Amino acid sequence: MARKLIIDDGLEIPAEHLQLTFARSGGPGGQNVNKVNSKAVLRWSLTTTAAAGLLPGGVITRFRERYGNRVTTDGDVVIAADESRDQGANVRAAYQRLRQMLLSVAKPPRPRRATRPSRGSVERRLQKKQQNSQKKQRRQGPRPGDE
Repeated sequence: MARKLIIDDGLEIPAEHLQLTFARSGGPGGQNVNKVNSKAVLRWSLTTTAAAGLLPGGVITRFRERYGNRVTTDGDVVIAADESRDQGANVRAAYQRLRQMLLSVAKPPRPRRATRPSRGSVERRLQKKQQNSQKKQRRQGPRPGDE
C-alpha cells in the first residue's frame, strides 16, 4: 500500500522499503475518533535502504547524526501523522515529513572556514579577564603581612 518516496532529482526510496499502517487517532472526538483509523504511521527501514546502497552513504550517516533519536533499535524510522481527520491528508503529511527530513541531510554542510579573532576582540577579552581578576582580589580582603 506504500508508494515510493521521491526526495529530489537523484534520490528516491522504493516502496519495498516503506511500510504504511493506520491506527485510531487519540484524543476527544466521539464516534469519528472511535471508529475510523485516520492516523497514518509510516515506517522506513533505514538499514535495508543503507544495505541496498540506494542513498549515498553520507546521507545515511548525516540522517543518523541528526535524527538518531527517531531511529528504533531495529534500524527503522517511524513517523506518525494524525493532525487531520482525513486519512489521505495524514498519509501525505507523513510522506512530506520524511521527505523534509531527508532533504535537510541530502547536501553535506559547508566546511567551516577558520578565522582569527580581531585584535580589538582579543584586547577586550583580556581587559575583561583583568577586571574580573581584580574584582575577585578585592573580595579577598587584606591578608596578614600585606600592610
